[in-house]
Amino acid sequence: MASQIGGESDRGGSRRVQRSQGFAEEVVNILRADIMSLRIPPDTRISIDHLARELGVSQTPIREALSMLEAMGLVTKRHYVGYCSAPQLNRKQVDELYEMRLLLEPYAARRTAQRMTPELAQTLRTLSDAMEPRDELESYDRFAQLDAELHDAIAAGSGNDIIQESLARLHSHFHIFRARSHSEVTREAYGEHVTLVNALTSGNADGAEQAMREHIQKSYDRLLPFATA
Repeated sequence: MASQIGGESDRGGSRRVQRSQGFAEEVVNILRADIMSLRIPPDTRISIDHLARELGVSQTPIREALSMLEAMGLVTKRHYVGYCSAPQLNRKQVDELYEMRLLLEPYAARRTAQRMTPELAQTLRTLSDAMEPRDELESYDRFAQLDAELHDAIAAGSGNDIIQESLARLHSHFHIFRARSHSEVTREAYGEHVTLVNALTSGNADGAEQAMREHIQKSYDRLLPFATA
């Protein structure tokens, strides 16, 4: 049975939404950061009523935001319970997730290197540079979002829509970074991304495929100790 979070006593301090419009998007950003930082632990019920009072909005943008987070794989909706943060991945799910990534992403990286354009090269470099760790307290949620955008850009660059859509549905980046909120992960992943992007932007198909394969394997090794039984 999921525990519950969402009351003022759980969350501490006032965090009322400031915008006059775009409430749902701002609520998404707040809740996503809380889930990624484990402020909202895995498999925890999220109270719509308490969130509405805390953030100073009606229940409508809260429900819209939770629906968006459900599409990202960060929230689940259960009968008789309501919305909960997604449970942590178990060992079987981790293994299956990475089996799929290893089947698709190295090939996508090879194809993207072969199809590289100056515009895509600039996009990849910009995303990679933005992920460079500069502050120990830098938003972990932001790093995970950039990681997802980088991998999606590589998948899109392959020219294979089915591969891109299949990888997007895995929501792997949010699950990976939610498991380990530590600065060492961002440093390690950043270095692997630099190697990968260098191979991609130089059109080195063999190097890009190998760099992606090694990055996924190292990501698996980092995540596995935190998977549930």
